[in-house]
Amino acid sequence: MPALLRTYAPEDREAVNALALAAFQQYRHAYGDWPAFSKAVGNMAALSGSGELIVAEEENKVVGAVAYIGPNKPKADFFNPEWPVMRMLVVHPSSRGLGIGRCLAEECIRLAIRDQAAVFALHTTGIMSVALGMYERMGFTFHRAAPPIHGVPYGIYLKTLRPVHAEGFAKEWP
Repeated sequence: MPALLRTYAPEDREAVNALALAAFQQYRHAYGDWPAFSKAVGNMAALSGSGELIVAEEENKVVGAVAYIGPNKPKADFFNPEWPVMRMLVVHPSSRGLGIGRCLAEECIRLAIRDQAAVFALHTTGIMSVALGMYERMGFTFHRAAPPIHGVPYGIYLKTLRPVHAEGFAKEWP
């Protein structure tokens, strides 16, 4: 049975937070202060307060999640405020390789198009090579360095969603 994407519900809080910790666990040795970092990661559900949290569910179990933060919503200072961004795309280790991460990313892109954004942003790190490769295959390109997180270097990646006329009006979307 394929994963079902749906909007986060408050009763998903514990499952989403546990999922985020499970997804980042393999990187625990890379972060200089894993206890501090894991505290932030383990509170992924809090992103529902500033954006749209989407979950992937299989057999009534949350196996993936991502946060979409729309244009001009509060976000980290290293992002341009008008950019919609994707935050913390996570897939449970036992559910990886099934296309769930790509589906979650595509849903965020769909939301950015809904919001008439010209570009869509995310930040990631090279240690997450599988995710980074997926983003690059989806058309994201390195834009600039982002501040490191507990000693791990990060970069900002952008995807152009639609051409914009010199006057600032978007061309018609096919």
